[in-house]
Amino acid sequence: MTTTEQAPDKPDHDPLDLSSLDFWSRSSAEREESFAQLRAERPISWHPAAEGVMGVPEGEDGFWAVVRHEDIAHVSKNPKIFCSGQGVQFQDAPPELLEASQSFLAMDSPRHTQLRKLVGSAFTPKQIAKLEDTIAQRAGAIVDELLEHGDGDFVQLVCRRLPMAMIYDMMGLPEEQQDSLAEAADLLVSANDPEVRAAHGTDDPLELMGRALMQLLGPGLEAADERRRHPRDDLMTNLVQAEVDGQSLTDEEIGAFFVLLSVAGNDTTRNTIAHAAVALTEFRDQRTALAGDLDGLLPTAIEEMVRWASPVLTFRRTATQDTELRGQRIAEGDKVVMFYESGNRDTDVFADPLRFDVGRDPNPHQGFGGGGPHFCMGNMLARTQLSQIWRRLLTVAPDFEVGEPSRLTSNFVNAVKSLPIRLR
Repeated sequence: MTTTEQAPDKPDHDPLDLSSLDFWSRSSAEREESFAQLRAERPISWHPAAEGVMGVPEGEDGFWAVVRHEDIAHVSKNPKIFCSGQGVQFQDAPPELLEASQSFLAMDSPRHTQLRKLVGSAFTPKQIAKLEDTIAQRAGAIVDELLEHGDGDFVQLVCRRLPMAMIYDMMGLPEEQQDSLAEAADLLVSANDPEVRAAHGTDDPLELMGRALMQLLGPGLEAADERRRHPRDDLMTNLVQAEVDGQSLTDEEIGAFFVLLSVAGNDTTRNTIAHAAVALTEFRDQRTALAGDLDGLLPTAIEEMVRWASPVLTFRRTATQDTELRGQRIAEGDKVVMFYESGNRDTDVFADPLRFDVGRDPNPHQGFGGGGPHFCMGNMLARTQLSQIWRRLLTVAPDFEVGEPSRLTSNFVNAVKSLPIRLR
């Protein structure tokens, strides 16, 4: 839609580009130049429809960009005004794709609350504490195997392995299926990247996403069917035995749960580990401090790693009524996009936000969301995994070096495709 075709209450499109995939192919530091200007001058700004897996659909309206920490929190904590049920990503996806992949992520209460409770019981601090020894053992084995392997791709050798193993262990999926499931989960959020599409022999992102979805749903539904006949002590058994309003979950609902947990359980932790390795290579003084006082600094360092990585870049909400943000009129039906990476660099909240500081405290980052009912359910699991992998790595290989990361082109996840590591 051109500026002259916009509804009369909409301002001109902002001159800064947040919509194109070219913008999202830039580094975090380059993107921050735009975000800093918007935070200072135009904290609520109107932008053209975003370019994504379906290009830019003809006639699609634009979106409001929310870039300040305070405003992101406000949108997050007011779901009655800013809902999730009409989609959580920049663009409207085909309904069948949303239904099969986003589960309660793209729902509003009361259904969101009911379905989230079914999975949430597996992610309480008490339950995660029971897993801590297992997480520590797996982290130790992964780092030991890295030392045996030597130099290579840190993403493949370390970053993807711990979160993949833990989420599928919790679901009760066998180890021999975990690599292919994690690869399919990666593809669901990687379809915008031309290199990824080329590597899989297609230039059609929707085809690639559909293929990945089938690779996930097949084993997930097979596991669900097996648990109905032979229950175990795992999360998949909990799902097939659960009832909401007296009704068992359908295969479609269980499949969507499985896809969501596969993506969310892998991506956040994996990419935070990768970005943290880059930061610890760049900020040598912070690495030295952390390695010298793991017990004292690791808790604050983990929070800083998540802030720095901002592993989820954006989430969208839709206005359910006419409202205002910072005096800017938002119309019912308007898309409102929260930019967590910008919120995590907000100078009103973070002193010297472009510095990686392992002792930063307080650190009210928005790496797990801005609060409210959709705050990341797996945050304790992610924190525990990050703590154990970095405790082990900085104990046995504190002098590692990583090179230049290969970044995924995405306006959703801040992903690292590969990262060379050299052990010293």
